[in-house]
Amino acid sequence: MPKKCRYLEFFSYLCLKLYNKPKNIMHCKKIISVSLLSLVTCFGLAQNAEKENVVRIESGLVQGFDHEGTLGFLGIPYAKVERFMPPMPVDKWDTVMVCNHWGPMTMQPMGREMSKDEMSEDCCVVNVWTTDRKAKKPVMLWLHGGGFDSGTSEWDPGMKLAQKDVVCVSINHRLNILGFLDLSACSPKYKYSGNVGMMDVVAALKWIRNNIAQFGGDPNNVTVFGESGGGGKVGTLLCMPDAKALFNKAIILSGTILNVNAKEMSESLGKAVLAELGISNDSIEKIKDVPYKELYAAGQRAMGKSIGTRKPGTPMMWGFGPTPDGEILMQQPFQPGFASFSDSKPILIGTTFNELQRLTYDKPVTLDEARQQLIPVFGDRTEEYIKAFDEAWPKHSPNDLLSADRLFRPKTIITADYISAHRTAPTYMYMFTWKSPVHQGSVHGHELKFVFNTLHRAGRDLPNPTADDQKLADIMSTVWSNFAHTGNPNAEGLPAWKPYNAENGEMMIFDYNCYLRHNPDRKLEEIIDDCCFKQLKEFREKQAKK
Repeated sequence: MPKKCRYLEFFSYLCLKLYNKPKNIMHCKKIISVSLLSLVTCFGLAQNAEKENVVRIESGLVQGFDHEGTLGFLGIPYAKVERFMPPMPVDKWDTVMVCNHWGPMTMQPMGREMSKDEMSEDCCVVNVWTTDRKAKKPVMLWLHGGGFDSGTSEWDPGMKLAQKDVVCVSINHRLNILGFLDLSACSPKYKYSGNVGMMDVVAALKWIRNNIAQFGGDPNNVTVFGESGGGGKVGTLLCMPDAKALFNKAIILSGTILNVNAKEMSESLGKAVLAELGISNDSIEKIKDVPYKELYAAGQRAMGKSIGTRKPGTPMMWGFGPTPDGEILMQQPFQPGFASFSDSKPILIGTTFNELQRLTYDKPVTLDEARQQLIPVFGDRTEEYIKAFDEAWPKHSPNDLLSADRLFRPKTIITADYISAHRTAPTYMYMFTWKSPVHQGSVHGHELKFVFNTLHRAGRDLPNPTADDQKLADIMSTVWSNFAHTGNPNAEGLPAWKPYNAENGEMMIFDYNCYLRHNPDRKLEEIIDDCCFKQLKEFREKQAKK
């Protein structure tokens, strides 16, 4: 007998027991009739609700909500973690988990106290947005930025992108010292501790493989995309054997800062952290009980005493980030390419015009004033830089000479040249040059509200979106979703966009008027690479001498 019928039968039995005298028979029948009607109505409502917004996944039932016109599920656990250990399967639950609020971000310095629901070491949660649970749509997994140190998926919700005929997914995972403290030289138990933050991402991809069909997604058509540190995570996945069968395409937005961690460096840092905490190898388990703030502070001190503290905006990254170990991670990405087992995955890669460069648009400068500020950076190549800039961007202002990106674009060209020549899958390149009406910059992360089609959340950089702004957002979100469908970003209304190679240098410019350019700034970026990456060159020279 169905479960709901057993409930009705039991309820009728109770009524008869309570009203078993003949004078109460009519009363009993009335109660039974009303109760049956109520129960049937409740079951009907419950079934309808389950049909609309309750999904059964491997670990239990999850209930979504209407998130601006899309069915959203926030904060679903995809893995449970023990400090410095690989992610583990979550415990199953036997109730309906209501998923209408963001799950916790990973522990990170915030400057204020936060509850465990907002920030926790138990941070491995996934968010899903879908418009049709019965479909079989491409899946887009978003990896937020923050340089492997900070950030949260809450920054860029996917409800509007999901309306572009995809299932959008985002995650939180372990970062900074929790995700990348290499203790492998101190204890065999912690063999993988230096890469567990990226192992969390692989666990999320496995969750997608096993569960996303229940949300209307195709587990065999998954695109991973990320910006800044998230772009670095995408590049890292392209070098991880355990991830190779779990996604099909990759989009890297402003993510080509080079991670130079080597195994020797990460092991040295791990030992230095234990020394800072006064913990020996024999008592290494004590590190699990160190409060997070104390642990993080010890990590920063240890970095300064061992491999050096990294400053944000420098042209390379080291410290608490992924490290090649020959098993979990085969190589660092962007140096200049990716592991060969990812050669069949199409890649879309690009940057913004200004990125992290300090903006000077608040006060016009003359060419001579700009020249004087350029000399300390470009030295005797200053005039060559100005000439190359004139050729690359003929309509530029003197302020552009000072404010254009010097960090991401040079290495993006080097990587794109290499991967387009050595891989079977196509590479597509873009640049985002739209400028904020507030400060006239096209800065790091500005493109995200266009990609996610969430200009209503743009805030102070675009307080009053115009029709032209919305048109560009519609175009970019369509391009990104088209790429997720087929590996080809071409979209109606844009010029025909061909795969990139070093010879054609084909690059789509995203602005109010989108257009193609071909190797416009190769000479300019060669000069920037030579003059602005001296720290990287010195590091590599030292490594070569070891």
